[in-house]
Order: sequence, then C-alpha cells, then structure tokens
Amino acid sequence: MRKSIKNILGYNIKTLIGFELVYKLLSVFIFTPIFLRLFNLIMKFSGYTYLTFENVIPFLMNPMTLLFLLILIILITFYTVIDLSTIIIILDNSYQKKKIKIKEAFLLACKHSARIFHIKNIFLPFLIIFLIPFLNIGISTGYISTIAVPEFILDFIKNNSLLLILYSLLVIILSIILFRWLYVIHYFVLENCNFKEARKRSINLSKKNKIKDFISIVITQFFIVISYVLFVLLGIAFIILIYKLLGKTNIFSNLSITIIWILIAISFTLVTLLSTPINYAVVTLRYYSNKEKKNEKIIHTKLSTKEESVKRKFTIFKYIVILLVIFSGSLITYSVMNNKFDLNVEYVKKIEVTAHRGASVNYPENTMSAFIGAKELGADWIELDIQQTKDNKLIVLHDTNLNRTTGVNKNTWEVTYDEIQTLDAGSFFSSKFEGEKIPLFEDVVKWAKDNNMKLNIELKPTGYETNFECSVIDIIKKYDFSDRCVVTSQVYEVLKNLKSCDENIKTVYVMSLAYGDITSLEYVDSFSIEASSINKSLVNKIHKNGKEIYAWTLNTVDGINRVIDLDVDNIITDNINLAKDRIYSSKTSNIIEEYIKFINKLLN
Repeated sequence: MRKSIKNILGYNIKTLIGFELVYKLLSVFIFTPIFLRLFNLIMKFSGYTYLTFENVIPFLMNPMTLLFLLILIILITFYTVIDLSTIIIILDNSYQKKKIKIKEAFLLACKHSARIFHIKNIFLPFLIIFLIPFLNIGISTGYISTIAVPEFILDFIKNNSLLLILYSLLVIILSIILFRWLYVIHYFVLENCNFKEARKRSINLSKKNKIKDFISIVITQFFIVISYVLFVLLGIAFIILIYKLLGKTNIFSNLSITIIWILIAISFTLVTLLSTPINYAVVTLRYYSNKEKKNEKIIHTKLSTKEESVKRKFTIFKYIVILLVIFSGSLITYSVMNNKFDLNVEYVKKIEVTAHRGASVNYPENTMSAFIGAKELGADWIELDIQQTKDNKLIVLHDTNLNRTTGVNKNTWEVTYDEIQTLDAGSFFSSKFEGEKIPLFEDVVKWAKDNNMKLNIELKPTGYETNFECSVIDIIKKYDFSDRCVVTSQVYEVLKNLKSCDENIKTVYVMSLAYGDITSLEYVDSFSIEASSINKSLVNKIHKNGKEIYAWTLNTVDGINRVIDLDVDNIITDNINLAKDRIYSSKTSNIIEEYIKFINKLLN
C-alpha cells in the first residue's frame, strides 16, 4: 500500500503541489474576500449590518435570505468540488502512468464540477458540507473543513450525560452513513454519475470494505501528523547541533528561536499542501482496489485531444485571474487609503483573566467562597450573574430556576429574599460547602470594593423585573464602584436601558455569535464574545474603534493559546491557574519551551 501511494503521488507530484499552491493562494487573496463580500451583500439586502444570537433567527427565517444563502453555499461547494476533482483527475492519470498538466486537469475538473448545478445533483453540496469535516480528509480542503461546533456548546454537551450520549451516537451514526458515501465524488468525477447514481454505487462498493476503508484513512491521518512532528523535531535537532558547534552566544540563541518558527511555518505549509492529495490518494487506491475485488470495470478520465482549444481556454482563464488579482489589489489599496483597512495595527496590552462565576472549578459558583477563592488565585476580574427576586432584591445567581444549585424547583421571581436565605447553595458542589448562601449583589460589591477586585456584572433578565437596570446602577454608585466594573448582558435592550440610567456606565455586549459591523452598536462600549466566533479581523476592528474584546469561556490549553495569539483583552475562564500560566508563559508549543530551557541551561 505504501509503495502504491508513493507511485500515485510521485508520478505527477509537481502538478499536484503546483495546483494546490496556486489554488490555496487564490483562496486567500481572491475567493475568500469575494465570498465574504457576497455574504455581506446578503446581510445588507436583508437589512442587517451585524449578526448575533438575538437576531440570527429572524435573519435566517427570511425566505430571500435563505435563497441567497443557498446560492452562496452552492458556489462555495462548487469551488471546493473543483479542488477535489482536480486532485482526483491528477491521481487518476498517475494511476494510468500518464503525465498531466495543471491546466488540463483544472479545465476538466471545472467541466465536471459545473454539473453540481444540475437539478439531479442538487444534494451533492450538502453531502460535501458534512463529508469533509466528519472524515477530516485533509487539514486544508478549504472553507468547508473549518466547520466546527462552538466550544461553549460542546462544554454544555459534555456537562450533560444524556446530551453527551446522544451527541456521540449522532456522530457515530452520521460517520457510518458518510463512510458508505466515501466514493461519491470519485463516481461523480471519473464516471460522470449523477448524485443519486454515485451514492448508490458508492454504497455498493463500500459493502464489506468499510472497516478497511476506515483503518486506511486513520493510518494516513496519523502518518501525516507524525511526519509533521518529526520534520520539526529534526529541524530543531539540527539547530541545536549548529548551536553546539558555533558556541554559546545569546545572539544565536535568539536567532535559533526565530529559525524554529520559520521551520514550523514551512512544515505547516508543506503539510497543508500535501495532506489533501495524500488523503485522496489513499481513498482513490481504495476505490480502485474495491472495484477490482467486485470485478467492476474501472473507468478513467479522458483528456481532450484538442490542444489548441485547451490552450485558448486556459489563456482566457489566465486573463480572468489577472483581472481578479488587479481588482482585489485595487480594493485593498482603496481600503488602506480610506482607513478602512490597516496593514499595521498593533494593540499591545496585558491580557487579564476573569474568573467565570468566581473560582467555579474549586468552589460552588456565584458564592462568596468562589469570589474569595478567585482573589486568592490571582484573578483580575470576577464574573457574576444578577437576577431579581419577587421582592425586588438583587441576588447573584446564574440559572433562572433554583433547582440545579439549591435543589428547590422554583424560579427567582417566585421567591422572596427571605426564602432565598434559607436555601443551601453549596452542597450541590460538595458537602464541605454545606450551608453556603446565595449572596446579595450589594454584599458582593461591598466586598469587591474593600478587596480591590474588579467585577464583570452580567444581568440576566427574566421579564418579571421591576426597575432592574437602574437598581443595579444605584448599588454601583452607592459604593462608588463604576471605575471598577463593567455591566454586561446578552440582551441589547438591557444595555440601552443601562445607558439611560447612567450614560457613563461601561457596558459590554455578551455575544455567542458576532458578525458584521458590531462596532456601530450605539450602547455598547466593549464586547464579550464566545471564543469560536473570534478571529483576527474582528479583534482588529474592535481595537481600531477603541473598544475591548473579552473571550468566553475558555478552559483548554489550545483554546486559551488561540485567543492569546489573537490579542484579546480579557479571558473568561473557570480555570484561573491555567489561563494565567498560559498568558505569562511563552506562547510556544511544549517542544519549543523545552528547547528554550535547554538553550538557557547551556548558556548558564
């Protein structure tokens, strides 16, 4: 199998690498801006300048929006199918021991890919949307490979046993179904089958071969990852060898770290370019092998003999690409000239850590114990949730219902503060916290003032409140605490009401989804955004408008490292120690950290 993969990849390796390099560059500099522009036009046409969880449902319920989004999805899928089809066509010619040029493979792939617009192939885009992320065929297959479930949703699922079981079953069932359709694109491209026929034949071909198919793909993914790691490690070993030979100098120590980063970047680029061809080489070989076992005729692609026609078409394509590059360059230049796009935006600031509901990993959430624990662990901020009782008292509690944390199945607006005081809010976490109470918001503000702690105060409206926002502001003003807190909410109307009570209070919009011109929101001073919705462009846009961005809720090394690299201002977490450790440590992998320690030992 290894020899077969080497042969099918090696025969047209220059064509494969050349195509993938050009196609990825086109993706970054031309098609990504085009697709984003089209999506922004859809928003504009529908009357939206930004999207959040508050307005995304009405946005999607608009029939015209759905129609245009469907067209956009088909266009993105068409772009992805061209990528996959070109790779399959090149591999197919390698299998036949035939040389093929990029332009020949590409034009033939465009011809086949255009068939997705036929009514019989209308469901092919939706298969690809699920197939690529679930099977992880390549780490850079394009836009579709970036589809992922947001971290906060996964955290919610992991904390609920029933949901976790259902989610796991769904993934397993969907993966089994999709593995049966593994060869749909091959039949679609190589044998001109429509989607229905390709799906039927793929199911038949995968019978009794699903386990071997699965093992082949898993081994290939493992090989790609291991190759990448070994390449980096060998590079580091080589640098250490040079370092020893040239002597212990601080200059070389700093230079070597830079070289390591360059090496990692080159390694990642190579893996990105080769991972998709390698994976599809394996799938293609399995396709041929399974067909031979079933005595099914192998049909190969046929290249056009009309060389002049091919040259003419490719020349037209080159002119189109040149025009697109000029257009994109002009657009970027125009944006820079009009201060709409900054090529050199730096926002250097210490990243702060917010304890989510206090030190909720070690103490019962939203209690004085959790807040005191957060201070002891060195948190910069404490996040807490505010609700109002039947007698209009402001209490610190996340859930509308008291059942999860106190065992009493009543809602906050149905009980008085005197009843609240009788409840045990600590035993649900651990018996050693038995008797812990739900605190008053005012008591927490007073404690924070005395202990020099900053508060992230999230308002949780239920619809039963009276003078909710202004009551919160009154307590903040009573303790002269405005400069030590932010008041946040997931409901934009709440922020508007807060500003009407005190226009100087700092408000933060808590968002699970953030897209579009969110900085134009009048009553928002900063943003607290679910981590998976944050990207560099969004951070830069918010910073350019003089506002801050908080990332929530991050509890993993990879997640925290990612937002650190994005230069967010504040990390909201349940694990204070982990967040502070990642912030104050070098933003490198463990391998490089160990290497730097090794260099420092040599210097000393």
